[in-house]
Amino acid sequence: MKIAIIGAGNMGGAVTTGIASVLPEVKMTVSNPSEGKLKKLSEKFPWIATTTSNTEAADGASVIILAVKPWILPGVVDELHDIMQRDMPAVVSMAGGIGLDDLEDMMGSECRPALFCVIPNTAALTGESMTFMTHRRGSAKQVADVTKLFDACGKVSLVEERMVNAGMVTASCGIAFAMRYMRAMEQGAVELGLRPGEARKAVIQTIKGAAALLEATGAHPEDAIDAVTTAGGLTIRGLNAMESGGFSASVVAGMRAAMPKKK
Repeated sequence: MKIAIIGAGNMGGAVTTGIASVLPEVKMTVSNPSEGKLKKLSEKFPWIATTTSNTEAADGASVIILAVKPWILPGVVDELHDIMQRDMPAVVSMAGGIGLDDLEDMMGSECRPALFCVIPNTAALTGESMTFMTHRRGSAKQVADVTKLFDACGKVSLVEERMVNAGMVTASCGIAFAMRYMRAMEQGAVELGLRPGEARKAVIQTIKGAAALLEATGAHPEDAIDAVTTAGGLTIRGLNAMESGGFSASVVAGMRAAMPKKK
């Protein structure tokens, strides 16, 4: 399989690292306007080809991953239009809020490759992304190939297109929401007397432990909470104080606010 990744920014670089770390046998070319990020990838993964030319990267690729910002995407699609029309690759967009109909419009009526909307998060860098994926006209092989690439970056959920934005808010935006909670925990820990380094170490391990526990047991979060709250105890006092400040309501409100508006 030969793939092209167009864009080596935060997401493009994370996905490149995730794939290259697990699937070194995949022939990969990464393009980016500036050479600095490409140099870092080449130093880490010498077998990856890099170029500042998008058309050079995409030429002959069976999968083209468009890891660019939504406002840059139309120009990149236009630039690669002839290659896409000729080779009919699986075209994968990672641009948030851009649906399959939007991609069709960018392609034009005469260009109909298989289209994928794939929304990972930056934990692809460490192989721990939660990725949501939907497609149009993807063959069984193309779906398997794209799934394999993003499985290397973490876990993949193939969903109906109507669910992609909810998945994006939950997992892609959600990683920032989780980190904001972690930052708040660090601040609280330092106020209570832990040194900053100790606080960060404790918060990271606590979040990792909570996630691992739920994954291993399959427990509902509330059942796991009940297991550590005793009548009149300290934990329930802390939880009630957080809820009185609107913790759960604020999380849900934030997720609603992050949801793309219907067109």
